[in-house]
Amino acid sequence: MSALEVVRVGDDVFLCRGRDANWVILREDGELTLVDTGYPAYVPVVEESIRQVGARPEDVRGIVVTHGHVDHIGGLAHFHGRCGVPVLAHPTEVPHVRRERLEQATPAQVARNAHRRGVLTWSLRITRAGALKDVAFADVQPLVPGEPLDLPGRPVPVPTAGHTSGHTAFFVPTAGAVATGDGLCTAHPTAPTTGPQLLARMFQHGDDVAGLDPLAGLDADVVLPGHGPVHRGPIAEAVRAARETAAARTW
Repeated sequence: MSALEVVRVGDDVFLCRGRDANWVILREDGELTLVDTGYPAYVPVVEESIRQVGARPEDVRGIVVTHGHVDHIGGLAHFHGRCGVPVLAHPTEVPHVRRERLEQATPAQVARNAHRRGVLTWSLRITRAGALKDVAFADVQPLVPGEPLDLPGRPVPVPTAGHTSGHTAFFVPTAGAVATGDGLCTAHPTAPTTGPQLLARMFQHGDDVAGLDPLAGLDADVVLPGHGPVHRGPIAEAVRAARETAAARTW
């Protein structure tokens, strides 16, 4: 795929795909919410995705964070500094974003798995994208789970702890869509298959299978993953498929 693919999944909902991580744009009356921001080097690409949906970076009114991994928060400092917008995360994830603790695969873990399918080329590529940079972001604020946020698109935070302690999906009821972050993906350079799935155990920092449970009951038929293409179909079926592939994981 190219360096950027913007997929419109509703009138005002867009999945934006970088080479190795996704983000989501929600639009309402010309104003935007960003769900995640990709790797540090993705900032120009994220700005281009904003322009492709007919807006400007200055139209961003808030950023919500699925979790504090570098490939999801690499642009926070830039967009907060440029636009002065609030950055929100689950209360449990706030100290992770601030780097008061770290729940992320270490370079040593990646090196031990470098012989596995896709890991070496992926790790070299993400290093160039800023995977080793310090992306600690102090100004993140806690959101209230389960209540629509007063931001464009009115996303509803759905706690999905498992991939990280405070991992959160964002449900957009008007579009029947849910941004699942890394709690439910559809592809990854290190994965042998495509379709609804969980990432390799190296990337998990809790019970990622249990983290699927809150998604299964949502009235959604569009999955906007943190990695991989859009998935269309009842989310309960996507959750079932992800559980099956998780049971077959070898690492």
